[in-house]
Amino acid sequence: MKSFGYTITKDRQIDFDLNDRNVTGFINKVEPSFRLCMACGSCTGTCSAGHFTDFNIRMIHTLVQRGETKHLKKEIMKCMLCGKCQLVCPRGVNLRNLILSIHTALETYGI
Repeated sequence: MKSFGYTITKDRQIDFDLNDRNVTGFINKVEPSFRLCMACGSCTGTCSAGHFTDFNIRMIHTLVQRGETKHLKKEIMKCMLCGKCQLVCPRGVNLRNLILSIHTALETYGI
């Protein structure tokens, strides 16, 4: 058969049943202000680590909410824990404690 250069792309949908929701449950218990986040982007805009790397707190929030823990540890390690994000958050989310809680949750569940 002749090749026309077309390929079938891999499916990009997220199957939430296959994702690990233990980290999300742990974070919601330890840091309840996590649920207040409205993803406005103020934290990402003021992030010192985000100016030098591709660190994005909104992406971390999305990964935790979805239960996608595969790349979470690598992303969390980019945070410098400076606290600038916490100062500008309009909802008062304790982002420094959130990052530390994610570290704890990943160690607790062996991820």
